[in-house]
Amino acid sequence: MAGIIALVLLLVSATLFLVLRGRGGNQNLDDRLEEMAALGEPISLEKIELSQPFTERVIKPMLQGLSAIVQRTTPQQMLEQARHQLEMAGVINKIKPAQFVGIRLVTTAVGGILGFMVAGLSDDSGFGQKLLMIGGGILFGYVLPQYMLTSQIRKRQENVLKALPDALDLLTICVEAGLGFDAAMSKVAEKWDNELSLAFTRAVQEMQLGKLRREALRDMATSLDVGDVTSFVAAIVQADQLGVSMAKVMRIQSEQMRMKRRQRAEEKARQAPVKIMLPLVFFIFPTILIVLLGPAILQIKESGVFGL
Repeated sequence: MAGIIALVLLLVSATLFLVLRGRGGNQNLDDRLEEMAALGEPISLEKIELSQPFTERVIKPMLQGLSAIVQRTTPQQMLEQARHQLEMAGVINKIKPAQFVGIRLVTTAVGGILGFMVAGLSDDSGFGQKLLMIGGGILFGYVLPQYMLTSQIRKRQENVLKALPDALDLLTICVEAGLGFDAAMSKVAEKWDNELSLAFTRAVQEMQLGKLRREALRDMATSLDVGDVTSFVAAIVQADQLGVSMAKVMRIQSEQMRMKRRQRAEEKARQAPVKIMLPLVFFIFPTILIVLLGPAILQIKESGVFGL
């Protein structure tokens, strides 16, 4: 039974991972039809359906049905909070807020069922302990999707922080070479394929559709929620409103971001000795002692000294 519970937890975690990452087959319907036609196979609706990945055939239709129910019953504030978190994670185009809330409800129910099963197997446990097991399963199922989403947000923010100084250097060079700020952002977006370039691409597209530059940049900063990006956007918006030279502002911002990156690297370097202390004491030192003193202890034991 423990193996079944572990398998269910693994399947739930894998499903959440696929949904949040948006993976599960990038091949579209036209490509599958072309492959089947090239192989000379008769094309039928059943084959087309079975050629789709599991997430497309089963998971997404279930989520869509569940999200319709959640959309009608969930408070708007909770949906707005979920939308903001999904936007920060960069998966707002792959999963809707109502779908994410529905996933949390499903995992909460699954966690409660698993906790109930574990409590049923524990015959020696009292009522309080069984109730604690059920509550722990419910809490685990409720927290798991949020934990995975938070991890995705943190990873995205770290990628943005790593890419920001180099992007600002290229942005400064383009502006000093005579390009406008919007065209320079487009060049940076074309140069790399990371979270920051995707955010730049979205901001440029919004500006091309008629949104004001300051609004597009502020929305970009809100979706990333990175302090360095927020300060950079504030400086650009202020320079745009006051008519300050954009090239000078970009040069100052670029130097500040490089200095902050160097300071973060120095901070992590200072933290390394403290972080390595625990594995050094509990894993490396005992092994060294066993290797060095083990043969001596065996020889002393064989010699009969000290009555060993």
